[in-house]
Amino acid sequence: MDAALRRRRMSLFVLFFVPGMMFASWVTRTPDVRDLLEASTATMGLVLFGLSVGSMLGILSSGALTARFGTRPVITVGISLQLLATPTIGAGAAIGSAWLTAIGLGLMGLGMGGAEVAMNVEGAEVEQLAGVPVLPALHGSFSLGTVAGAVIGLGAVALHLPVLWHLLMVTVIAVLAVLRALPGVPRSQASGPVEKSHHAPVWRDRRLLIIGVIVLALALAEGSANDWLPLLMVDGHGFDPAWSSGLFAVFAAMMTIGRFSGGPLITRFGRAAVLGGSAALGAVGLALVIFADNPVVAACAIPLWGLGAALGFPVAISAAGDSGPNSAARVSLVATIGYVAFLAGPPALGFLGEHFGLRLAMILVLVLVALAVTLTPALRGIGAAETEDAARQP
Repeated sequence: MDAALRRRRMSLFVLFFVPGMMFASWVTRTPDVRDLLEASTATMGLVLFGLSVGSMLGILSSGALTARFGTRPVITVGISLQLLATPTIGAGAAIGSAWLTAIGLGLMGLGMGGAEVAMNVEGAEVEQLAGVPVLPALHGSFSLGTVAGAVIGLGAVALHLPVLWHLLMVTVIAVLAVLRALPGVPRSQASGPVEKSHHAPVWRDRRLLIIGVIVLALALAEGSANDWLPLLMVDGHGFDPAWSSGLFAVFAAMMTIGRFSGGPLITRFGRAAVLGGSAALGAVGLALVIFADNPVVAACAIPLWGLGAALGFPVAISAAGDSGPNSAARVSLVATIGYVAFLAGPPALGFLGEHFGLRLAMILVLVLVALAVTLTPALRGIGAAETEDAARQP
C-alpha cells in the first residue's frame, strides 16, 4: 500500500471516529439536558424526534448528492453540520430551549446521515484499491469513538462540568481532528448524469438485493440493541438499571472487538464464511435473550448478540462495492437500506413491544437474522477478498 493510500485510509479512520465521539458525548448528557430543559417524557420525545428527522433526510439524500458532487464535498458538509450541532445542543440546554436543542439534534442527524453513506462509498473504494478488508475496521473506529465519547462524558458528569462547556470541548477536539483528516480524502470525480443511467440496473441485480436483505437484518440487530437492550434486560429479565447499562456496555465492547478483528478473519476465511458465522452467533444470542427464562443465561448471551451484529454492516457494504459495475451506486443503495433499518426498525419494535412485550417483539429481529444466515453463501466469489474462499469451493 503506497503512502497516499495509507494517508487516505487513516483519514477515514479519523472521520469515522469523530461522529462516534460526538454522538456519544451528547448521549451521556441526556439526563442533564432533560433536567435543564425541565422536559417531560413527551417533550423529550419531541426533542429527540429532531435527530430522527435529520438522520432520515441525510441518509435519503446522501446517495444522490454523492453521485452529483463526489464523496469529499458531501463528507465535508456532513461533518461540518455535526461540528455545528454539538454546541447548538449545548446552547439549547444552557438557555432551557427545547426548540434550539431539537434543531441541534436535527443538524447532528442530518450531518451523520449525509456523511455516513459518502464515507462508506469512500471506504469501499479504498478497500478495492488496497486489496484487503478495510470497512470492518472503519466501522470499528466509529464504535471506538463512541467509547471515547462515553468516557469523556462520564468524566464531565463526574466533574459536574456544564453541558455547554463539555460539548464545546468535544467540538474543539473534533475540529482539530477533522482539519487534519479531510485533506487526506481526494477530490473524487462526481458521477453526475451518468449515475442515473446505471441506477435502474442496480435495483434489478438479484445478488445486490440479497446483500440488501442481509444488511437490513444485521443493521436491525444492531439498532434494536442500541435502542432497547437496557430496557429489554430490565423489563424482560428483571435486571436493575445499573446492571442493564453494564450489559449494554458489554454489547458495545463486543461490537468494537468484532469489527477490529473482522478484517484478518475475512482475509483468512472469506466474507461468506465470516458473515455467516457471525450472524449465526447473533441468532443464538438473540434466541437465548428472547426465550431463556434464566437471567444469567440471558446476560451471557449478550456478547454473542454483539459479535453477531458487528460485521453485518461493513461486510455487506464491502460486498456491495465489489458486486458489479457502478460501485458508488451499489454501496449507496445498500448503505441506505442499512441505515433506514438501523433508524426506522427500533421504533417499530417499540410499537410491537407495547402490545406483546419486548422479548416477543425481538422475535422479528431473530427471524431476519436467521434469514441472513441462509443468504450469506450468495457473497461467495465477490471481489478480491474472496480469492482464497472461492478457491476452496468445489
